[in-house]
Amino acid sequence: MEGLAITPDGTTLVGIMQANLRQDSVGYLRIVKIDIAAGITHEYAYKLDDGSGVSEILAINNHEFLVDERDGKGLGDGSTAVVKKLYKIDLAGATEITTNTIGSGTPLVTIYTSPFLDIVAKLTASNVGINAKFIPAKLEGIAFGPDIVIGGVTKHTLFCR
Repeated sequence: MEGLAITPDGTTLVGIMQANLRQDSVGYLRIVKIDIAAGITHEYAYKLDDGSGVSEILAINNHEFLVDERDGKGLGDGSTAVVKKLYKIDLAGATEITTNTIGSGTPLVTIYTSPFLDIVAKLTASNVGINAKFIPAKLEGIAFGPDIVIGGVTKHTLFCR
């Protein structure tokens, strides 16, 4: 298990696997949701969009989460970063999986069709200008930062490490 999150109300622990388990198809990951007080677990299936693994999951509320997909390429292995994306997913109404193996045909959690944030695209944009070779191979953590006010407008911050 690579990523862990606690829902804002403190009642649920949610974890996501970094990669597929041995019995699961490549690109299909498991999300485990645990009711902290009761110890009851639920399991869901997540299909990677274009990354090779997941490093983190962050609770937005009690059913929506940000998932950090990445390719493992970039600073640290001498290659160029391509995939570092945050996807917003929703466990509300998700079908719990009860099979030993997940893959094609397994009900998946709702993933919004486009990335919430394409980190490589933002950092390599001409107004920022960071070379993709200097973007870390693995972003290992995401967290909400403090709200800030700019020009009278409250902005939310998100930290990636």
